Amino acid sequence: MIKQDHVAFQVSNMDKSLQFYTETVGLRLVFRNVNTEEQEDYAFLELDGGNLELIQRLDNEPFEKPQIKPPFCPHLALTTDDMTRTLRAIEEKHISVVKGPLEIAGAERWIYISDPDNNVIEYIQWLSK
Repeated sequence: MIKQDHVAFQVSNMDKSLQFYTETVGLRLVFRNVNTEEQEDYAFLELDGGNLELIQRLDNEPFEKPQIKPPFCPHLALTTDDMTRTLRAIEEKHISVVKGPLEIAGAERWIYISDPDNNVIEYIQWLSK
């Protein structure tokens, strides 16, 4: 059997990213560690059905933010059962909106946002379920 374990994003500042993902997005920090052999500061945040791993390089290798452009891949997709509440939270927390909200009538509503390093997150509400 194959199950999802985690999705990973590279970040430029672990402390800032952890603050965004825990306080703004609402994920729970599972653990944070440093791998000196690989020169990485890494952290796992809990997702239903897997985890999100954040990785910050500790060597002097330059970090380039990913370019945000359609079709906004790769991205992390999170479900919401109340898009109106999610949109209100995005506005209140001054989260950077990439595109949306978008809708396919009777099927789905979604919006793309980005974290401080341009990693794209999609919130989706399935209307047909």
